[in-house]
Amino acid sequence: QVQLVESGGGLVQPGGSLRLSCAASGRIFRINRMGWYRQAPGKERELVAVFTDGDNTDYADSVKGRFAISRDGIKRTVSLQMNSLKPEDTAVYYCHVGGYTEYGTFRSYWGQGTQVTVSS
Repeated sequence: QVQLVESGGGLVQPGGSLRLSCAASGRIFRINRMGWYRQAPGKERELVAVFTDGDNTDYADSVKGRFAISRDGIKRTVSLQMNSLKPEDTAVYYCHVGGYTEYGTFRSYWGQGTQVTVSS
């Protein structure tokens, strides 16, 4: 159906930067929500940044001013630029897409996740 593939994770020192990318493939008529979530060991999965209807964005308070989400609708990709990274940003980051099929059915999809480790 639809597959999401994340890339760009890795090991970075505190204060460094990483850029994550997510590419969507497969049959989906209209994508109306694309974003990033993360989950650290022992913690719940949380919203990091997301595009909503009308190209509006929403960010977690903990990443405002440091992270920036962007997208390319033609390429069906969404990226997350992460600056001034902190050890508490260490987590598995997941791409999420929500949209409608040509039959009007809403579907939600998740990527497999990419590890981001912020450490000296």
